[in-house]
Amino acid sequence: AAGQKTSIKDELLKLQKAGLAKQHQAKYKSSDTGDGAGSLMTPEEAKTFLAEQKTASKKGTINPTPPQGLSSGDLDSWYTQQKQREIEARKKREEAEAILRGYRGAWDGSKSGSGGGGGNGSSSALSSSSLESGPEPSDARGVFQAMDSQASSAGVGEGGTTVKNWRKSAAASGEEKKLDFDDEKKNEATWNFINNAPGSKYVPETGRYHIYVSLACPWSHRVLMVRALKGLQNVVSMTVVHPIWQRTAPSSPTDRHCGWVFADPESDTPLTNADGVGGPFPAAYAKNSPDPVLGAFSMRDIYEQAGDADGKYTVPVLYDISTGTIVSKESWQIMRMLNACFNEFAENPSLDLYPPAERNRIDEVADWMYPAFSNGVYRCGFAMTQKAYDESIDSLVNAFDRIESILKTQRYICGPNMTEADVRLFVTLLRFDEIYALYFKCNARSVSSSSVLLDYCRDVYQMDGIKETIDMEQCMAHYYCSHTDSIIPRGVGFVKKLEEPHDRAGVS
Repeated sequence: AAGQKTSIKDELLKLQKAGLAKQHQAKYKSSDTGDGAGSLMTPEEAKTFLAEQKTASKKGTINPTPPQGLSSGDLDSWYTQQKQREIEARKKREEAEAILRGYRGAWDGSKSGSGGGGGNGSSSALSSSSLESGPEPSDARGVFQAMDSQASSAGVGEGGTTVKNWRKSAAASGEEKKLDFDDEKKNEATWNFINNAPGSKYVPETGRYHIYVSLACPWSHRVLMVRALKGLQNVVSMTVVHPIWQRTAPSSPTDRHCGWVFADPESDTPLTNADGVGGPFPAAYAKNSPDPVLGAFSMRDIYEQAGDADGKYTVPVLYDISTGTIVSKESWQIMRMLNACFNEFAENPSLDLYPPAERNRIDEVADWMYPAFSNGVYRCGFAMTQKAYDESIDSLVNAFDRIESILKTQRYICGPNMTEADVRLFVTLLRFDEIYALYFKCNARSVSSSSVLLDYCRDVYQMDGIKETIDMEQCMAHYYCSHTDSIIPRGVGFVKKLEEPHDRAGVS
């Protein structure tokens, strides 16, 4: 009898979890077709998918051979596209695993229409800045750690980016994934590297590249910070999309996809969100503008024009104006290209946010900080059960306290110098009190209540060019209005606090 009761209880829990998933699926279904295709997997679908993956993985790593006659630049692109296919398979696998653990589908295709990212675009809740749209340092390390030696053999100076042997490097570090996937053309021209190698398709030039970003999206903010710190504002141009998601095909009654659109500063017509509620919002906030490159209506148009129509219309995007292609839509990759590949044009060429001597340390910090903190806030927000939330908030609090402890004794998260890890950290701390504490239920901690972290944020905020990358009005408008009831909280005036003096220079 006891065993029967346990069995019944287990079945009820399964049905409850399936019901939660189905409710979420019904409310936030994929809007490209209007019929829910590509929506959140149910637990049973997740189990089936993972079982199929387990069977496929026994076949070993797929190691296709590149076509003959490719130039070095095209060969680099070919290899990175193979890596992208593996990353996409990992994303879906992680989505299935997250469903079974009780979280919303972080890699749900219907959400990937930013932040991300990085900021995504669709009608799904909490998705604009959900999980990173590409690999974190643990996945990217094999690619970038091999660059220096490859650059010398290819005649490229430091910061050159060739990745012919990424697979060999990744395998040596244990990062190569054993996957079986369909070798179909996917995400072409979105995993490329700018470099000066002979035959490279993308070479560093002034005025050739354009960045599409959202000031609300933390993944976009990373890119903007690196651009500002390196002094590339006059080298790589940018356009800031409107923070409130809109229908990307408003003339189609059946296409309900929602995402990033470009602003119209000349319009006097106020906006609501995509559900017709909230606002009225201005047709353009400060720094929003129309698309100067293609005259596009939305980021979806940019992707489709470039031949990338898989529904993941994210920001940031690094766009090559001369070829009409997307160089990259991965924030970590764009950050590192801006850091290393435009030094001949940069105002601050000596600044290296990912120096070779510090890369292991930077990657080690990112390995624990990303899942528990940067992405931890989203895990709290995505939690569908109390157990999932409790696990996530515990990890977040531990990471918060660890960061605070480290910064008590050193000025920056990896030591005495500002690095890429600080860029990653700052964008989360900046949004913590105003957004994550309330919207994602992360109120167990507060940056304003920590003298250490508040002073650290002041230090970064007051660096040349950083203040100009911040717009809390757009951040709050996006998070609170693109998905839900569109009521923006009054806020705590966090950015105003960053104007005050700090004494971080005295921290050893």
